[in-house]
Amino acid sequence: MMKKMLFVLTVVFALLAFGANGQGFSEFQTISKENVNIILHQRLSDICHFDVVRLVGPPKAVQTKKSCEFLDSLKDNQLKFYSYVFIPKKVKQGKKYPLLVLAHAGIHGTFGTTFIHILREMITQGYIVVAPDYRGSLGYGESFYKAIDYGGLENEDVLAARDYMVENYSIVDPQRVGIMGWSHGGMITLMNILRYPEKYKVGFAGVPVSDVAYRLSYQKPSYKDNFSVKYHVGSLPDENPQEYARRSPVTYAKELKRPLLITTCMNDDDVSVTEVQRMIDSLKHYNKDFEYKVYPKMGGAHQFDRLDTKEACQIRYKTWKFLEQYLDPPYKFKSYGDMRKAGYMYY
Repeated sequence: MMKKMLFVLTVVFALLAFGANGQGFSEFQTISKENVNIILHQRLSDICHFDVVRLVGPPKAVQTKKSCEFLDSLKDNQLKFYSYVFIPKKVKQGKKYPLLVLAHAGIHGTFGTTFIHILREMITQGYIVVAPDYRGSLGYGESFYKAIDYGGLENEDVLAARDYMVENYSIVDPQRVGIMGWSHGGMITLMNILRYPEKYKVGFAGVPVSDVAYRLSYQKPSYKDNFSVKYHVGSLPDENPQEYARRSPVTYAKELKRPLLITTCMNDDDVSVTEVQRMIDSLKHYNKDFEYKVYPKMGGAHQFDRLDTKEACQIRYKTWKFLEQYLDPPYKFKSYGDMRKAGYMYY
């Protein structure tokens, strides 16, 4: 009890010190990120080796600092970012294992602890997992936050994480690399598998952002404001439709060459089912071979298959069975009960 009280007081004081006027907010984010790392280690150390690595992606799309001769000389420097690496303890040197690239959600999200059960499900099957905190992610200060390139270079950051794993871990099978994510992570999944099909075997996109211009047409004004600021897209769709098309997976539907599963539900309260349907319809228009499922109104809405409910877990079991067809993990779930025990210890 005393430890919990001390932790709460620490958070409160940190908020008062760093969050009240926006100054020092990056420091509090760093404190929060360190807590995430501790929790991940505590919750996953029984089944995997956990590490955080620092990688590089392309230079910033927009320079946010005031120009001067010195800074101008550095504008081509690559952007540094962190990635989480999870390697199952069951792996054996000399053997090859499938890799899952997991892209987190959120316009300014971060890889956190919300879906540890899903991570446990991946790792227990024998998947090596890499989860990049691509540019714009929370937890790394204002400069990294403003480096966001929604639908743009964030995709290259995720690709860089994939390439790092293939190039540096002999236990990763480059022929069995999948990519997956929900929401914004689903969007990144689509962009990667459509634009870099030679890099991936299969993809799963849950409730994916698919058409950014259309998305802004049904979102509230405060959401649109994220995109109009200078360090973001810097304009709205009616001002620069070509730029929004460039950043939207639906634009690249004709490029699909790999197996793909898309899921959504009729009552999604974040990414409208009509937006995801535009992606589905575009793929159909080009006669692409892919799988999709539009679920009816579901508990949890936007997070319907990421919850801990029986209904959500049953849907996730179907997702794992889809992916295993192409990635051939060494410890496949033989039943729904196996999956529940992997994620929750008991069934």
